[in-house]
Amino acid sequence: MDVIDLLREANEPVPIPLELPDEDLLVEIEEQILIGLPDEFKAFLLTVSDVVYGSVEPVTVTEAQSHTYLPEVASRAWDIGVPREQIPICECDGDFFCINEQGIITAWRGELQLEEQWPSIWDWAKEVWLES
Repeated sequence: MDVIDLLREANEPVPIPLELPDEDLLVEIEEQILIGLPDEFKAFLLTVSDVVYGSVEPVTVTEAQSHTYLPEVASRAWDIGVPREQIPICECDGDFFCINEQGIITAWRGELQLEEQWPSIWDWAKEVWLES
């Protein structure tokens, strides 16, 4: 079973479910944050960004009012010192998990990069999000 199936299976019912974005919306998000999204991250957003599970809340792109809205989370991360080329995929207890253009996920506490890293967003989703 792949990570997408595991996430779909774990998805918790919520009163107002999130919607999945389309390609056009991802282009708008890239224009807002002035950086291209890695292909793997686009695939993640297009397939599982509507999943609600556990206490880890990855970024979303369909609701501008949400505390998980990617442009807002990116602004917070970059304001506290996360390097501009790192795109946050999740804010968790004041730390940020970010993806770089090679698709590698790293953890950041302000401008300090923590030792943890994952080779792909799918590895991160399995090890961090699903096991939270």
